[in-house]
Amino acid sequence: MSKDLAARVKNELFRRDMRQKDLAEMLNVSSAYVSDIIHGRRSGEKAQKHIKQICKILDINKKVV
Repeated sequence: MSKDLAARVKNELFRRDMRQKDLAEMLNVSSAYVSDIIHGRRSGEKAQKHIKQICKILDINKKVV
């Protein structure tokens, strides 16, 4: 995940008063896995699918403007 996208995810979680754990539960994955995705430690095909889901859940445009 790009630094810009990671910052937008973190900001949106804060704005919605959500934790990574809440997002992880919505994705049915561990909060550690969500953290790995956000911090760029996971970037495979499965992680890319989860990034798309995260963007959809948080209503974030994945493309950098």
